Amino acid sequence: MDHNALNSEIKLKKTAGNKIHLLQLFWKMMTYKPGLYALDCILWALIHVEPLILGLIFKGFFNSLTHNEAFVFNLTSVIVLSAVYSVGRMINIYWGANVDNLHRFTMSALLRRNMFESILKKPGAKAIPTSSGEALNCFRDDAETIENSISWTLDFIGNVTFVIVAVVIMLSINERITLFVFTPLILVVGVVQLLSSKVKKYRKESREATAMVTGAMGEIFSAVQAIKVAGEEEHVTKYLESLNNKRHKMMLKDTLLTQTLHSIFYNTVSIGTGFILLLAANSMKSGELTLGDLSLFIYYLNFISDFTSFFGGFIANNRQAKISFERIADVMQEETPEEAVKHNELPITKKKNGTQQLMNEKSMDRKDGLRQLEVKDVSYQYASSGNGIDDISFSVKEGSFTVITGRIGSGKSTLLKVLIGLLPAKQGSILWNGTPVDHPGDFFVAPNCAYTPQIPNLISDSIKNNILFGIPDDEKVIQEAIYSAVLEGDMGAFDQGLETVIGPKGVKLSGGQIQRVAVARMFARNAQLMVFDDISSALDVETEHKLWSRLQEKRKGTCIVVSNRRGALKQADQIIVMKDGRIYGKGTLEELLKNCDEMQEIWG
Repeated sequence: MDHNALNSEIKLKKTAGNKIHLLQLFWKMMTYKPGLYALDCILWALIHVEPLILGLIFKGFFNSLTHNEAFVFNLTSVIVLSAVYSVGRMINIYWGANVDNLHRFTMSALLRRNMFESILKKPGAKAIPTSSGEALNCFRDDAETIENSISWTLDFIGNVTFVIVAVVIMLSINERITLFVFTPLILVVGVVQLLSSKVKKYRKESREATAMVTGAMGEIFSAVQAIKVAGEEEHVTKYLESLNNKRHKMMLKDTLLTQTLHSIFYNTVSIGTGFILLLAANSMKSGELTLGDLSLFIYYLNFISDFTSFFGGFIANNRQAKISFERIADVMQEETPEEAVKHNELPITKKKNGTQQLMNEKSMDRKDGLRQLEVKDVSYQYASSGNGIDDISFSVKEGSFTVITGRIGSGKSTLLKVLIGLLPAKQGSILWNGTPVDHPGDFFVAPNCAYTPQIPNLISDSIKNNILFGIPDDEKVIQEAIYSAVLEGDMGAFDQGLETVIGPKGVKLSGGQIQRVAVARMFARNAQLMVFDDISSALDVETEHKLWSRLQEKRKGTCIVVSNRRGALKQADQIIVMKDGRIYGKGTLEELLKNCDEMQEIWG
C-alpha cells in the first residue's frame, strides 16, 4: 500500500471511530466527577422546571377572575407567592451557577491536563505535530467548546423535563394548539440537519486560520532581532496582514452562518407563536379556552420557544465539539481522543510543597545516590531517515566528567535524548546503580537528573523566575547557580538585575547569556546527574574555561557533556567518540589522541 493510500485509510478509520465514540466521550467526562455532575444536574433541572408551578398559579388566579372559580389565594397572596418564588429562584440560580462554574472548570481542566501530559510524554523530537498557535487554540477554544457541550447537557435535561410536563398539561387543555408548539422545533431540527456540513466546514476553516495567525505572531515575537537586522519589517507585516485577511474571511463565513441559524430559530418561533395566538383567539370565542388557559399557554410558550432555539444551538455545538475532539487527538498524536477524557487526578486546591512532592514521587529517593550509570546495547533510529544510534554501551561513575564528542551527524545529541527518555530506545537498557530504569522520561528528572539542551528554552519572564522555574525561592541557591554558570559578571548589565524580563525565548539576551541562564537553572536543581548538550557553543574560550573549572571545583554531581571544544575535552575523565551512530573510540584524551584517528581529526 502506498503512503497516501495508507494515510487516507488511517484518516477514514479515525473519522469513523470519532463518530462511534462521541457519546462515549461525553459520558466519560460526565462520569469523571459523578457527584458534582449529579448536583449540577439537579440544581439546573429545578431551575428549568420551577416555572411550571408559577404558570399553574397564574392559570388558577385568572380563571377565578373570569369564571368565578374558587381559588385559594387572593391578589395579595399571588403577589407574595410570586415574590417568594422569584427570591427562591434567584437563590437556586446562584447555587446552580457556582456549582456549574466548578463543574465547567473541572471538565476543561481535565482535557487540558490530559493534553499537556500526553504532549510531555511524547518523544521530544516530535512533541507537537502542529504549529504552536494551533496547539494553543486547542487548549483554549476546543477545550471550551467541549466544556460548553457537557454543560449544556444539563440545560438539555432540564429543558426536556419542562417540555414533557408542560406538553402533558397543555394537551389536557387543548390538543390542537399544543401540537403547533412543536412545529418550530421540527423546522429548527430540519434546518440544522441541512446546514450541518456547512457548520462543520466553516468552523474548522476559521479555527485553522486563527491558528495560523496565532502561530505566526508567536514566531514573529521570538524573531524580532532577526527581522530588524534583515530589514524585513514591511514584508513580515504584509505576511501577517495576508493571514489576518484570510482569517477575517473564514470567521465572517462562520459568524454569518451562525447568525443566520439564530435568525431562523427566533423567526420560526415568532411565526409559530403568532399562529398559536390566532388559534387561541378562536378557541376563546367558542369557550373552549379560558383566560387562565391562555395565560398558561403564553407563559409556557416563552420557555418552549427558548428550548427550540436552544435545541438548534445544542445540536450545532455538539457538531463543533466533534471537530474539537478531532483536533485535540491530532495535537496529542492519538488515533482517537479517548486519552483526552481519561480519568486522572486533578487537585483543585494547591497542596503544600506540591511540586517537590510530585517530583519526588516520579523519581528515585535521593538516598539512593548515583554510584554508577550504565548504558547497555542501546539503539534508536529515526523513522523518517533511518539514521540514529546503534549498539551503544558505556558506563559513567559517580562524580566523573564524561564528554561525548564527534562530528556533525554522528549521533551525539540523539544519544543524550535516548539516555534521558526524550526519545524511546528501540532496544537496550539503562541501569542506575545496577537497577534497570524502565521509564527514563519519568526517572531522569530532578533531583536525579537535570538537562540543558543545545538550544535552551527560556520564557518571557524575569531571569530569576527562569532559573527557579517552579522550585522554592532560595537566595543562596540562586547565587550559587549564577556563580557556577559564570553569569555573575553579566548581572550588572541588566537594568533590574535578577528581576529583568528577558522576552520570549530570551530575545533580550545574547546567545551565551541564554545558555548560561539555562545552565544556572540546571545547577539550581542540585541534581546527581547533569547532562549538557553542547552548551558552550556560544561561549568564548575564557568563559567556557571558567564554566568547566567551576564545575570541577564544586564537584556537585556527575556530568555527561556533548562537546567538541578543547576546554571540555581537557577536563574529561572519559571521552566517548561517536561516528555514524556508533561508538568509535573510548578513553582519556591522551589515549584517544594516540590511538583514535577520529579523535585526532576532531582535535585538529
